[in-house]
Amino acid sequence: MKRYRVWHRTAYTYAKPVKDSVGQFHLVPRELPWQRVSQAAVTVDPVPGDLAADVDYFGNASTYFHVTDPHAALTIESASEVAVDVPVYDASALAQPWERARPLVHPGIAEAWRATEYAIESPRVRHDAEAAAYGAQSLTPGRPIGEAATDLMERIFRDFDYDATATTVTSTVADAMRKRAGVCQDFAHVALACLRAHGVAARYVSGYLATQPPPGKERVFGADASHAWLAVWLPGTDQWLAIDPTNNHWADDRYVTVAWGRDYGDVSPVKGIIYTKAKTSTLRVSVDVAPL
Repeated sequence: MKRYRVWHRTAYTYAKPVKDSVGQFHLVPRELPWQRVSQAAVTVDPVPGDLAADVDYFGNASTYFHVTDPHAALTIESASEVAVDVPVYDASALAQPWERARPLVHPGIAEAWRATEYAIESPRVRHDAEAAAYGAQSLTPGRPIGEAATDLMERIFRDFDYDATATTVTSTVADAMRKRAGVCQDFAHVALACLRAHGVAARYVSGYLATQPPPGKERVFGADASHAWLAVWLPGTDQWLAIDPTNNHWADDRYVTVAWGRDYGDVSPVKGIIYTKAKTSTLRVSVDVAPL
């Protein structure tokens, strides 16, 4: 088991004072069979007039805030200590044909009702003909779900270029398929579209990936980033195989899980609305995942 200190800072500055800020954040890691959270705290500056911690529909730690004092800057900073182990999967579940991982086709399978909403379209993962055809190359008849999901992961890693300039936060699956490029959010959405087009249940996962500096280089504090991957339902169980097409790797003890949902829109680290006359603003995000 590996332990990490995770630090995430989101800082907004505005050209003119903001009268009102209303928002929500997903920044506290989840408690899971393979993940334990020993400490977690989030601060908002200026201090909100209303701050309410809750658990959202998907079981994620979610906090609502409302800053009512005029402000020219807003900073949200989270810090947590997490212990992560390598997830262990049921070998027999991994070996089941992928066709059984379709809860709408096999609603009587145990846990199918929990997986159903992850097998249909979502706002950012629409059915796309090109994605469906791409996914079909991995989802051959009778292929084990673990093998099929891994093959899809490997193909996206091989066929798509990591390019932060190729897409934006609002880019669609069709955009990423056309450009064969994007970032981790895009690769997760593409994989979800490939699977869901064939009825396979899979969910979007957000969190962090502990990275190592290049040989001979020291760690640079704050140089890490949020990360995204996906998890595929293993039929008949409550297990979900977590795969990372950005890095061509099953999620292991280097991955800190914060939240999951249907797509990025359900679990974005910070989102909200501001009331201001300012026409410009800046956003700076710093992340650090340090081994303990």
